[in-house]
Amino acid sequence: MRKLIALILALTMIPLFPVFAEGTEKPEPTPTLSPEEWARQPVDENSPLVIDVVPYDELPPVVEGQHHYLLLCIDQWVRDARPDGIDVPTAADGSRQDRYGNTDGIVLVTLDTRAHRIMLTSFIRDALIKKTNLSEEDGDKNGRINRVFNDYGPDVLCRIISQHIGVKIEKYILFTFKQIANIVDYMGGVDIELSREEVDALKKDVLKGTVTDPLGNDITSFGNHPEGVYRFKTTEWAEQVNKTSTARILKRTGGCSAVLYMRIRKAGGGGDFMRTQRARNVLSLLAKKCKTMSWDDAQALANNILENNNQTNMNLDDMLQAAEYAFALRECTIEELRIPMEGAVRSHHFAGMATQEINWPYCREQMEQYLQISFLVADDDDDDF
Repeated sequence: MRKLIALILALTMIPLFPVFAEGTEKPEPTPTLSPEEWARQPVDENSPLVIDVVPYDELPPVVEGQHHYLLLCIDQWVRDARPDGIDVPTAADGSRQDRYGNTDGIVLVTLDTRAHRIMLTSFIRDALIKKTNLSEEDGDKNGRINRVFNDYGPDVLCRIISQHIGVKIEKYILFTFKQIANIVDYMGGVDIELSREEVDALKKDVLKGTVTDPLGNDITSFGNHPEGVYRFKTTEWAEQVNKTSTARILKRTGGCSAVLYMRIRKAGGGGDFMRTQRARNVLSLLAKKCKTMSWDDAQALANNILENNNQTNMNLDDMLQAAEYAFALRECTIEELRIPMEGAVRSHHFAGMATQEINWPYCREQMEQYLQISFLVADDDDDDF
């Protein structure tokens, strides 16, 4: 019987509405426009379309067995953590400052221990969002998603993303570029398939000895390098000379070169959309490396992540619990979703910034369906009719 009920819910996507007091009318939900209808809405640089979000206290409960972790990467190699309880950073003249970095990398990791799924959902950095933490008296309430952390902190960013996609997110881990590189190096590097355009974009930036082509040649060497799978792993040491001594240190590692790959934006087309795809590529490759880990290895990795982050609200117990979930799912195929999806976005200029205007209600519907598949997957194997 449970299987039958869950299957019906999954197929019909019946929303569970809150109960309203007698004598009050249930508010009419804002209709969701199809991608075609939404694209026909007028564009006004000074007045973007009203962004419809879900009130935080009306967010649905997290789907049974699903655990959400927001991974954030700021656009800095090294940066001090943002202090708690501070106002928007400003200069002496009152203008806003990017003092703590913008979150150009935003990926939601969902570990579904009930349906045995791992899902990666990436968000484009210049998505236009509603600042739901501000009151009507605060004035302008729209802005770019990657600026929220610098201005208001990671907890506010979690709430804002939750209200835009209809999924409650509470746990986050924030990294710098260097910390991401350290984790990649700790895991022994990654093998990434590169296109011709990506090879050309990387070979002038990476350090010798950190990336080799399919033939085993260093990407920085002369000659042509074919498309194919490249190894991002440090193979040579670089010397750095200072006033007192010559230290044999790693100036830039294979992990750093992997970060440079994730940062490619102009090569091969696709702009920031392809950048989010490259971030998912690296995360997927790292997740695949976890398949061969022992439980001791998984615990050690959790400790390494806890040491290599700029800011998190997860303690050691939280990290080990996440590691336990991931370890149990290590054989799963990684599933991916991009927000915004095709047809739910258009370029927009707002307040002097290049942004992406998004059909958020449509994205919420797609996100709900993406997560609700778990009812079907889990109950397929149930025999308790």
